[in-house]
Amino acid sequence: MANTAAIDKGIESYNPGLLETERAVAELLTSKNNRNLPDSENKIWHAHPVWFIDGNPNVEFSKL
Repeated sequence: MANTAAIDKGIESYNPGLLETERAVAELLTSKNNRNLPDSENKIWHAHPVWFIDGNPNVEFSKL
């Protein structure tokens, strides 16, 4: 199994606050981002989850 990035506490709090269908999508995206970006840093940035590589934001998602 591939290594995964640690989940930031802010993201752990963000996903459960969504509606059920939105939460399912957010949890899937979180899982895939962590699996595919194992060396990234992730955190809540500008009120939504973002994955950083070398300090640069690369992947994010938000409910619009």
